[in-house]
Amino acid sequence: MRIAVLLITLLLSFAAAQADDIAAAKSVIRAQEQAFARDDAAAAYSYAAPGIKKIFPAADIFMAMVESAYAPIYRHKSFEFGETKVDGDWIGQHVHIIDANNEAWEALYTLEQQADGSYKITGCSLQKAGQAV
Repeated sequence: MRIAVLLITLLLSFAAAQADDIAAAKSVIRAQEQAFARDDAAAAYSYAAPGIKKIFPAADIFMAMVESAYAPIYRHKSFEFGETKVDGDWIGQHVHIIDANNEAWEALYTLEQQADGSYKITGCSLQKAGQAV
C-alpha cells in the first residue's frame, strides 16, 4: 500500500512539474509574440536560444529575418496555442495563427530548457494550415 501511495505521489509530482514547464514555454512564446507586436527587437531576441543567436548575431538581424520569413508570426490577427509535446528538456508547441490577410497558418515552436532553468526558443516551423508542420 505504501508503495502505491509513493508511486501515485511521484506521478502527480511529475505531472505538475511538466505542467509548469509547458506553462513556462507558452509564456516565452507569448512574450516573444508581444515583443514582435511592439517592434521590440531586443526583447524578442532575448527569447532566442544560443544556437539561434549564433545564426543571427544581433537583434536587428534577427528581427529582419522574422519580418521577412515569418510574416504571419510577426503580424497576425489571431495567435492561439494548440497541442504540446514534451520530451525531457525539449518542448514542441503548436500554434494556430490567422495572419493579417485572414489566412490560416500552423507553427511548431521548439524550446529547450537552458542551464539556468529557463526555456528558450530553438526554432519555429511555419506552414499554411492543412500542410504538415
